Amino acid sequence: MTPALNPTIKAMLAALGSDRTFVRGAGTRLYDHAGREYLDCWAQYGVLALGHNPPAVVAAVRDALTAGAPAFLQPYRAPHAEALAEELVRRAPPGLARCVFTNSGAETVEAAIKLTRVATGRTRVLSTEGAYHGSTYAAMAASGQPDYRDGFGPLPAGFDSVPYGDADALDARLARDGAEIAAFIVEPIQGRRGAHAPPPGYLARARAACTRHGVALVADEIQTGLGRTGTLFACEREAVAPDVLLVAKALGGGLFPLGACLASERLWTDDFALRHLSTFANNNLACLAGIVTLRELDALLPGLPDKAGRLNGTLVELAARHPATVRAVRAHGLLAAIELHPPPPGTGATLAALQQRGLYASAVAAAIAEREAVLVLPAVGEANILRFIPPLIMETSEIDRGVGAIDAVLARLERGDSALPG
Repeated sequence: MTPALNPTIKAMLAALGSDRTFVRGAGTRLYDHAGREYLDCWAQYGVLALGHNPPAVVAAVRDALTAGAPAFLQPYRAPHAEALAEELVRRAPPGLARCVFTNSGAETVEAAIKLTRVATGRTRVLSTEGAYHGSTYAAMAASGQPDYRDGFGPLPAGFDSVPYGDADALDARLARDGAEIAAFIVEPIQGRRGAHAPPPGYLARARAACTRHGVALVADEIQTGLGRTGTLFACEREAVAPDVLLVAKALGGGLFPLGACLASERLWTDDFALRHLSTFANNNLACLAGIVTLRELDALLPGLPDKAGRLNGTLVELAARHPATVRAVRAHGLLAAIELHPPPPGTGATLAALQQRGLYASAVAAAIAEREAVLVLPAVGEANILRFIPPLIMETSEIDRGVGAIDAVLARLERGDSALPG
């Protein structure tokens, strides 16, 4: 553990049994300092779509380093960045013709806000309640989750939100204020909130409304893109082509921080292109990893529906077995969430105190790790959500093991076991 880590965080991790150190990763597995093997079912928020240290990506980067390929070439041309941009545009929904690379999902959101404001001459940005777009200031202002935003103000002006999934509310807001709104930024599925999807047809109606009012539709696919929901991009399900498409997380092959903001020709301006700067963007080696990642994802896509069906089926059965503990399950491809009820009666003061502090889901996740050697991702705050976001390479037998681990700990809770996580 890092000695300089905040003492409060250190104490919390120790209390939850989460202060282990991992020293090796391979595929769907992590290994701690004692050599214990864990099944990774959260893949670093979905970054590790190809698992830990994917062989094809590692080999390509190693060969490039052996050959002396440069990583940083600005302001000169980076050949792998150019090639990756072409590969992304080729796979993207129609109309997206330009690409700017970034170093994170939040930076990708910031780029989209700058691009749409310059292109439209408008300043307001509309997003949705419950959204999460990142932790930098403009991205945070566009987010609709107070747990990640409150206390960091004042936030930038010019941001507002509408209810997620409510196409009528969006229509009304754009009819009233559309002439002032540069962009409507929306997640096809709200991942961090707990895998919430809008009603069918919502994205198509958003597309039509934005077109009527000259508002740029920005699809934030930082979590849902690159195969996570079963297709390369989630907006494909409604045949929606956004004006701006945001990707990140898995794009760097699990080795590099890398994002991309894809834009239509209509929105692209020299004013943005010449003045939007980033020292570390267009990393030549990171973009090489991105090229290999896309090719690996192409091979994985045909098998994802079967894996998604298996995950959804096992979660539905899990909820049926534990009605006192599980409030709801939601799964879209390999993006899933288990929403828990507050601690059942009789499980003691410890779990009640964790619930009060917004740490109940963290305690359950720690118990799953400690007892079952399976890693799932707890949400922060009162939502009591466990997120199941495995590498896309995960086999159905491993999905069964992961859900089985959750099942075993929830069964202990329903029996009144308050000794979590030890």
